[in-house]
Amino acid sequence: MPTTEVTSQARSAREVLAQSRNLLDPALRAAVDTLPDSMRLIAGYHFGWWDEHGRPVGADSGKAIRPALVFTAAEAVGGAPRAALPAAVAMELVHNFTLLHDDVMDGDRTRRHRPTAWSVFGLGQAILAGDALLTLAYDVLAASGHGDALRGARVMSTAVLAVQDGQAADLAFERRADVGLAECVRMAEGKTGALLGCSTAMGAMFGGGDPAQIDHLRGFGERLGLAFQLVDDLLGIWGDPSVTGKPVYSDLDSRKKSLPVVAALVSDTAAGRDLAAIYHRAASLSAADLVRAAELVDRAGGRAWSQTQADDLLDQALHHLHAAAPAPRAATELAALARLATRRDH
Repeated sequence: MPTTEVTSQARSAREVLAQSRNLLDPALRAAVDTLPDSMRLIAGYHFGWWDEHGRPVGADSGKAIRPALVFTAAEAVGGAPRAALPAAVAMELVHNFTLLHDDVMDGDRTRRHRPTAWSVFGLGQAILAGDALLTLAYDVLAASGHGDALRGARVMSTAVLAVQDGQAADLAFERRADVGLAECVRMAEGKTGALLGCSTAMGAMFGGGDPAQIDHLRGFGERLGLAFQLVDDLLGIWGDPSVTGKPVYSDLDSRKKSLPVVAALVSDTAAGRDLAAIYHRAASLSAADLVRAAELVDRAGGRAWSQTQADDLLDQALHHLHAAAPAPRAATELAALARLATRRDH
């Protein structure tokens, strides 16, 4: 397997994210700069690089956890992070393609403490910018000249289709009153688990890992992704707006059938039935209704179930990680990233 010079001291998760961002950003900006001007403006605004007029700003660009997983997975199999740079750029582009489209479909007006791209530039323009990022992701892989570029593109295509299938299910749930917990979990596996699994698999692939390592690191990412979604759903109800960048109770206000909510709705408890009555009400929910709905999700067991599931999934992810026989420092750092991603205050 390829080797890379590394220090023996494992970095903290925050250090991994910061150093991954430093490696990623120049290549990501160079890729976005190749877009037509109309798409480039919207993409750069969405990434937090400039305002709607193209003037430089220092807005939040997100944690870039997927590229960090790509780089660290490459190290886990003995590869150099820079060898996986095209895969990391591609994964960040694909992730942000999904965010641009999600904001349109969900009608969200705020992301990362700023107005969403569609609310600034319009629905059609934001959709086209998302499409441009997806196209660009494949172009980055194709132009890399890496021996695994074609295989990586196919792995990424499989993940993107899983995300789209998951998003389609999520949208369909909005029109249904009878969403089951198992199908809600499958939806989350597609929407979130697929891309994190793709990130770790691509990192292992571009780092020169063997098939067993690639499969186990994909399993690590997929289990982590589902745990991450559970945490995100909890934050969508009880998260601090100063941390999440979204209004308090935002998921309840939009009647989103997130995992904690569905767990509460199918609990066959008085609290679950009361929650259903609120959720199926035609009128808009008041501030008092939202507080009450959050209390009912908690009382019906949705909050505790989600917490327990996230903890169990983290354990499963770490089992896959260790089964991949990773390099010790990278294993410690991947575990640290997993724990950071599943913290309740991130």
